[in-house]
Amino acid sequence: MPQTPQYTPKPANSVQITQILSTIPHQLVQGDRSSAISGVRQDSRQLTPGDLFVAMPGFTVDGHRYLESAIANGAAALVVQDDRRQFWQPIADAHPQLTVVSVDDTRAALPEIAAAFHDYPAQKLSVVGVTGTDGKTTTTYLTRAMLSAAGHQTGLLNGVEFHIGGQWSRNETGETTPEADIIQATLAEMVAAGDTHVVIEVSSHALELHRADQINTRVAVFTGLSDDHLDFHRTRDQYLAAKLKLFESLDDHPGGRAVVGAEDEQRPTITGAHNRPTTIVTATPDTVADVSVIAGSRDARGSDVRIVTPAGALGARLPIPGDYNLGNAALAAGAAWSLGVGPVPMQAALNHLRPIPGRMESIDEGQPFTVIVDAAATGPALDLALQTLKPHVTGRLILIFGVAGERDPIRKSSMATAAATYADHTVITNENPRSEDPVEMVDEIAAHLVEAGGESFDKQPDRREAISRAIALAQPEDLVLIAGKGAEPSLIYADRIEPWDDREVARELLNDLPTAHLSQ
Repeated sequence: MPQTPQYTPKPANSVQITQILSTIPHQLVQGDRSSAISGVRQDSRQLTPGDLFVAMPGFTVDGHRYLESAIANGAAALVVQDDRRQFWQPIADAHPQLTVVSVDDTRAALPEIAAAFHDYPAQKLSVVGVTGTDGKTTTTYLTRAMLSAAGHQTGLLNGVEFHIGGQWSRNETGETTPEADIIQATLAEMVAAGDTHVVIEVSSHALELHRADQINTRVAVFTGLSDDHLDFHRTRDQYLAAKLKLFESLDDHPGGRAVVGAEDEQRPTITGAHNRPTTIVTATPDTVADVSVIAGSRDARGSDVRIVTPAGALGARLPIPGDYNLGNAALAAGAAWSLGVGPVPMQAALNHLRPIPGRMESIDEGQPFTVIVDAAATGPALDLALQTLKPHVTGRLILIFGVAGERDPIRKSSMATAAATYADHTVITNENPRSEDPVEMVDEIAAHLVEAGGESFDKQPDRREAISRAIALAQPEDLVLIAGKGAEPSLIYADRIEPWDDREVARELLNDLPTAHLSQ
């Protein structure tokens, strides 16, 4: 199994096991209920002496197979799943002094245990949860910026970064939404650091696998739904049902509120999934909505916009391009409005927006052509990104992209179709192939590209070489789009995980360009 780097939460005070198990059905197999623990972990590699280890069955790895490792690392107690008794009973017998607790479902128990251990930190924060197929990460950044501009000390937990008490750190878990023990520990750190609000990117996997339990969502934002992750959810209806869990949870919060686009086809479903109010937003002129972000002039760097709320309207500059980012800004404004933020902080947030890592991020090392890194990793997302940039390119639009392995197979054909439709030249490469064969994946994508009418392309499985090839081809007035990974910090193969950053690789290669190329 590849060794995924994990975010390590700061230690908390010790808590008696009886306190953290009081809210869930459980059986004490052996040991002392009054035993104290100093942390909660589901990864045996991250255990420190005194921690409680929750053994969870996974899709490729079962935590019950790492009980001995957890004990060797100092586990003070084990929470195990009753139907995995064949794994844990012999180990419990071999360690009679160890506290062992059995539950029906350790995955469902983990967020309950972790939240109790950290004294339910989400209940001390105003939580905005953002879910949907595309646009989640950008919307979380925009929402945090607006809440912060209104004077709220606001944390962030998304697939790229954490923001805790004013400090940024990279999310190195490899997950859009980390496991529940990490979420609860991170929220506890935010509370301790004085944060009053937090914006969380909530994936469908997290909702289905209980990671997002116990986050006490006050405002739930829906960015839209397209056919993706059907390898996991099997059907579009099941995929939507996972997303709806976030909105159904609003009924548990007295101040709960949903945010959805006026034109979203799932709007009736979203508003019907709960009994709380819904803020309707739009980026389309002449559409009735509670909050609007309407574009004026547009260019490859962004849009001049007008923010319209019931409290007034103001102009601003959204420094990221694309109509879909207008929609993301409208959703963020709707979330901020739902928490009492008016148009003045919204304007300030957009005008002074911190660059969003790997989201239409321009890489400028003095080269005579444009290089942009974007996280578009699905067919609809890549289609939108290319549509957005194409009108602003006076030369050629050169695209580098791959398709993540172990994901919905439709990504290969849909992304290839987008490339064939809009790119003048494509370099097909890899993006987290995981267990799939990197060369075969590139060949399969190329076949889809040809089928969709694409003619000008290269195949280069090595991602660094692919980016190098595209940069070498670029001439003045060209635009190079490096798509798929954004600010992801690694490349994932079947047998290893390599450190990686498209942005840094692009900078290195641009700085290595011959002087003659730079002066063209």
